[in-house]
Amino acid sequence: MVDFEQKDEAVEIPNNLPVLPVRDIVVFPYMILPLFVGREKSIKAIDHAIGSNRMVLLLTQKDHNVEDPVKSDLYSIGTVGLVMRMLKLPDGRVKILIQGLAKAKCLNILEHDDFYIADIEKLNEEKPEIMTLEIEALTRNVKTMLDKALTLGKTIQPDILIVIENLDDPGRLADLVASNIGLKPDQAQEVLEIQSPVSRLKKVSDILSREVELLTVQQKIQTDARGEIDKTQREYFLREQLKAIQKELGDIDERMEEINEYKSKITKAKMPTNVQKEAEKQLKRIEKMHPDSAEASIVRTYLDWLVELPWSKSTKDNLNIKTAKKILNQDHYDLEKIKERILEYLSVRKLNPKMKGPILCFIGPPGVGKTSLGKSIAKALGREFVRNSLGGVRDEAEIRGHRRTYVGALPGRIIQGLKQAGTNNPVFMLDEIDKIGLDYRGDPSSALLEVLDPEQNNSFSDHYLGVPFDLTKVMFITTGNMTDTIPGPLRDRMEIIRLSGYTTEEKIGIAENYLIPKQLKEHGLNKNLIKLSDSGLESLITQYTREAGVRNLEREIANLCRKVAKKIAEGKKSKYIVSARNIDKYLGAPKNLPEEEMKKDEIGVATGLAWTETGGDIIYIESTTMKGKGILTLTGQLGDVMKESAQTALSYIRSRSSDLNINEAVFSKSDIHIHIPAGAIPKDGPSAGITMTTALASTLTGVPVNKNIAMTGEVTLRGNVLPIGGLKEKILAAKRMGIKILIIPKRNKKDLDEIPKYIKKDTEFFLVEDMLEVLKIALKHPEKPKTAKRSSSKNNDTVSANPVL
Repeated sequence: MVDFEQKDEAVEIPNNLPVLPVRDIVVFPYMILPLFVGREKSIKAIDHAIGSNRMVLLLTQKDHNVEDPVKSDLYSIGTVGLVMRMLKLPDGRVKILIQGLAKAKCLNILEHDDFYIADIEKLNEEKPEIMTLEIEALTRNVKTMLDKALTLGKTIQPDILIVIENLDDPGRLADLVASNIGLKPDQAQEVLEIQSPVSRLKKVSDILSREVELLTVQQKIQTDARGEIDKTQREYFLREQLKAIQKELGDIDERMEEINEYKSKITKAKMPTNVQKEAEKQLKRIEKMHPDSAEASIVRTYLDWLVELPWSKSTKDNLNIKTAKKILNQDHYDLEKIKERILEYLSVRKLNPKMKGPILCFIGPPGVGKTSLGKSIAKALGREFVRNSLGGVRDEAEIRGHRRTYVGALPGRIIQGLKQAGTNNPVFMLDEIDKIGLDYRGDPSSALLEVLDPEQNNSFSDHYLGVPFDLTKVMFITTGNMTDTIPGPLRDRMEIIRLSGYTTEEKIGIAENYLIPKQLKEHGLNKNLIKLSDSGLESLITQYTREAGVRNLEREIANLCRKVAKKIAEGKKSKYIVSARNIDKYLGAPKNLPEEEMKKDEIGVATGLAWTETGGDIIYIESTTMKGKGILTLTGQLGDVMKESAQTALSYIRSRSSDLNINEAVFSKSDIHIHIPAGAIPKDGPSAGITMTTALASTLTGVPVNKNIAMTGEVTLRGNVLPIGGLKEKILAAKRMGIKILIIPKRNKKDLDEIPKYIKKDTEFFLVEDMLEVLKIALKHPEKPKTAKRSSSKNNDTVSANPVL
């Protein structure tokens, strides 16, 4: 209860008072409130006040987080308070009932017996002598806005309202309103520090005005929200009434119409018996559910998937072999082996319509046409084509689907693709199968084992559907850049067909037949406006692209077309002929200069052949010796396998030092350094073994290596030359560099026989079994070797010989 009739003049306030810092509140004169005191200094200040005049100076903290405030942490103007009651609590705190007496200014603060004492100056208010019209209007305005705030939801105690209604003093009215409308401490302190009662009441009037505006907006928001809820409830009630009326009149019930529609769709879908039973079971469940329940929505979505899947819908295969061959030849240049495999499938399909679809895996560098080949196969067969990229897929549910217990569950990518195709026998391409991930959510590659196994996929079970789907009619085609990252069990289920890179001649054919006509059409050009000469096209391929495929080649042709299109659009219309001489004016300086050819036979430098994801490449392996203690240094960012090949090469040469006329002392008195240029590129693999051995032998014997020979093969400690992979890509790399003599392992003869003759044309192959044969061919002695064991690309004959080193 507040006593506003007490006269502050009757109370004598001393000039020194203990300080009681308060947090999150500003105490006004004539305000009575309880406070809980817990800080040690504050408790001692209360004890000192109780022992003297029971008065303290209440100062509000600027930052409530400060535990031990000093003078700079407190506002300078506060309120002198009288401690009316005190109660010590069991937890050590003190509860006091305090009444504000008058405002005072803190002049100085001194520490005394572990608490603060302040020198204060009492602030006397300038009370108006008469009630002017302005003061009366301001008073009424404050009371009116306070009433409006109450009607908008503001809560104030009833006894406070009675006092406010009977109060005419502007200063006390301002203090009382400010202390009861929930102001922030900084706002309340601002009001407290205003000396003039009229100015203080104006400030409170402004604050109240803004508070009323906020409360008005808040009430509007609540009213709108309540209106939306009421509208929804009203619509639901009317809808139920409408259904009842329709039922009484015998009209068609909307719910029964939905059920009948589902029944019709289930019949038309021609599902297998077990699937139809499940669909009818779910339909009976939805009949018993409330139509607006969450579970009913889930069941409807499930039924939609069941009725929309192509359980019995198939496309008729185009079994005309000649037509299919014509389509394949129109869309793709060369790739005879793959085309032959597709035509074989069509032939068997023609004889046995019930055969299971093959599962082919196209492995090759980027841009060789793996994905577009899948589209051509679908076109030749007359089937729908579905493509799904598996790169980066880490969740098993991506393949098998999510169980319906999860919110937002969906079938896996296989079932989604079949729904997209609309038939149960599309050509389904799974791109980037070599880039599937693995984490705690499961192994997607293991889930694919069932999809890609002809013996199991006749009853593929998706977690979302919960019923088997027959995938035997689907022709699955997978693609990847390499087989190393494909798990063994998954690789075993697929028929792997390798697509090697293209030669320059093949790229010229692809560009002339496919890429150039396509880009001319896309850029609104024709042969009368631009012509790319044979020399220009060859320069474009060799100097502006360096890839196994033709993706960058198509991009550069498009770049060339844009340059010409811009000139024509500017009004410079004429026939532009692009040749090797002026191609740099359109495309700038050449981007890829070929590896610098060796100008002469050098000691310690051998040319090797390497396989990369983007095709084949050549590498120069350099070696040298220097005075030392027999340490072998390897540089060029080599992998572990390549480092082991270097160690093996050195050990082999040391074991054959007498045969090679090498002084054994050199191994203990010299350090050997092997380096492979392009040090920023990681390199690994065993196929550089014979190249490293040749470079070392050349360095230690002082005999130069024939610069016109490139080689590839793995070497053992006994000097045996083991077979390698990626032979076609390596031969193509040698052809790009103009190297026409190759040394390869004899056990790779079967791979050499499968390579087309036009790739082997004008290239001489030496098939070797032992490292000594390699050295006799590669090291350029003063005396020319009499004979050699070689295979000519012209007749593929192998001639045995025993040349002498």
